[in-house]
Amino acid sequence: MTYILFKNLIHSDLRKRSTGKTWKELKNDLALPYDRPCPEWMKKLEREIGLSRQKGQGRELVWRVKR
Repeated sequence: MTYILFKNLIHSDLRKRSTGKTWKELKNDLALPYDRPCPEWMKKLEREIGLSRQKGQGRELVWRVKR
């Protein structure tokens, strides 16, 4: 999977859900082939699509994008 495809999938899915999603939800819903997100890609997503990750329940981070 290329970064561009990954970015487009994440962005379009998160725009549909204003409450955000966890990595586990994104991974399952989008059938992503990664166990964990790549830190370099996360930094790019923060700059390019406005990705933010905020603490959820327990150790979870909730991913959101600005609409």
